[in-house]
Amino acid sequence: MSIGTSAGAPVQGPLARRLTPPRLRSLAERDIHAVEEMDRADCDPVKLQRTYAQFWLINAVVSGWRRNYVRYLRPVFETGRTNTLLDIGSGGGDVPRMLARWARRDGLRLEITGIDPDERAHAFASSQPPLPGLEFRRAFSSELVAEGRTYDVVISNHVLHHLTDEQFSSLLADSEQLGTRLSLHSDIERSRWGYALFSAGTLPFFPGSFIRRDGLTSIRRSYSAAELAAAAPPGWNCVQHRPWQNLLLHTPSGDQS
Repeated sequence: MSIGTSAGAPVQGPLARRLTPPRLRSLAERDIHAVEEMDRADCDPVKLQRTYAQFWLINAVVSGWRRNYVRYLRPVFETGRTNTLLDIGSGGGDVPRMLARWARRDGLRLEITGIDPDERAHAFASSQPPLPGLEFRRAFSSELVAEGRTYDVVISNHVLHHLTDEQFSSLLADSEQLGTRLSLHSDIERSRWGYALFSAGTLPFFPGSFIRRDGLTSIRRSYSAAELAAAAPPGWNCVQHRPWQNLLLHTPSGDQS
């Protein structure tokens, strides 16, 4: 998943492979040096396309967005007006597509913008069948801040663990500027049993893609709930959802219950 802020990108290509240390034997701490294959500029393009195409299934099973929509997003949206949502680091676009369908079924008018600076992700998302009210842009969140844009809701899915400390701070600062009602960033929680379950559960599936390998790398890079709460600036609330999600929530009113 590509990042949505304009802070410096991670090292990619052969140099990244030389710099990446061996896999940590323990999940007691974040493996911030691990690099996902799909984030490499020289990764296999066929596997990358298959990964984007399979994201909908893995996110439907493990990302918890139906719960997030029902519990956090839908109460913010209003009938009788057009609501707006920004998805930062939208990748292949499966999450905003799910949200667009759910909102339409609930009779809500929702315009969604998905942004991703990676031209490969943007090309894939834009190539899928169009949905009313859904558009994709190749952009950083900082560009939208500079344009003076705002949205009722700002979200991201599995982006936070990709970021350096500087990028993390920039993304949350951008979200505060862009989101007028709610910002919700959902990420994986690092745990040994979550790692074991994902490893076993994906072993027979997702051939020819990066889903399993990159998913395990993502878990190793991800925060525990306590680490994410400690990293978040004032005004952000960390909510842990079992079995393996952490949410960072921000509302201008400060009510994040």
